[in-house]
Amino acid sequence: MPTPCNKTPQHVAIIMDGNGRWARQHGLPRAKGHVKGAETVQRVVQMCLERGIPWLTLYAFSTENWGRPAAEVKRLMDMLYRFLDKNRSLLLEKNVRLRAIGELDLLPEKNLRLLNECIRNSASHTALNLTLALSYGSRQEITAAARRLAEQVQRGELQPADISPELLAAQLYTADMPDPDLLIRTSGEMRLSNYLLWQVSYAELWLTPVLWPDFAEADFDEALRDYAARHRRYGKH
Repeated sequence: MPTPCNKTPQHVAIIMDGNGRWARQHGLPRAKGHVKGAETVQRVVQMCLERGIPWLTLYAFSTENWGRPAAEVKRLMDMLYRFLDKNRSLLLEKNVRLRAIGELDLLPEKNLRLLNECIRNSASHTALNLTLALSYGSRQEITAAARRLAEQVQRGELQPADISPELLAAQLYTADMPDPDLLIRTSGEMRLSNYLLWQVSYAELWLTPVLWPDFAEADFDEALRDYAARHRRYGKH
C-alpha cells in the first residue's frame, strides 16, 4: 500500500494564467493584469523561501505568445525588463539563483543582456533556484533535443539503439534540474499549454479557478497540503 508523500515538494512548476481576465474583471487595461501578476511572482518566491522549496519554475512567456499583437508583446518585454531590473538586488538579498529556459536568443537584446547579467551574478546563490521559462515551448524543446541526437547518430557518435529516455533528457534545457514534483495552474484551465511536457510526466497536478494576480498564500498552502496527502506511484502500483 503506497504511503502519502507527507513532505514538501522539492520542485514546484507553475502555469501563471489569468492576468488578462483579472484586468478585464476589474475594468482595467490588460497591462495592469500583468503588473499585478508580477507582484504575485514576488510573493510566491517568498513563499518558497519560507517553506524550504529549493526549485521554482514559472511559465513566464511561451513561444506561442510571440503571436500576440505586437504592442502587447512589447509591453510584456518591457515588463520583463523592469521586473529583472527591480528584483536583481533581491536575488542577492534572498540568496536566490536565477535561471532561464527557452529560445532566449529571440528576446530583445537589452532583455537578454540584463537576464544574463542576473543569471551570472546569482550563480552561487543557494536558497532557491528560480527558473523563468521565456520564449519556451516544450514541443520545440523536445524536437531540438531529438535533432541533436540525430546529428550525433549521423556523425557516428551514437547508435540509434543506444538512445534512451536518459540520453534525450540530457539534451533538454532542464538537463541539470530535477523534474517538477508539483505543477500548479491557475485560472481554471485544464491543459498543460506546451509546458514541460517531458518533465511533468509524473508530477502531481493542482488546478485552481483563482486567477494568477489573486493567487495568495492560502492557495499555495492548499496546494502543498493536497500534494502531501497524495500517493505517488510512478505507475508501479
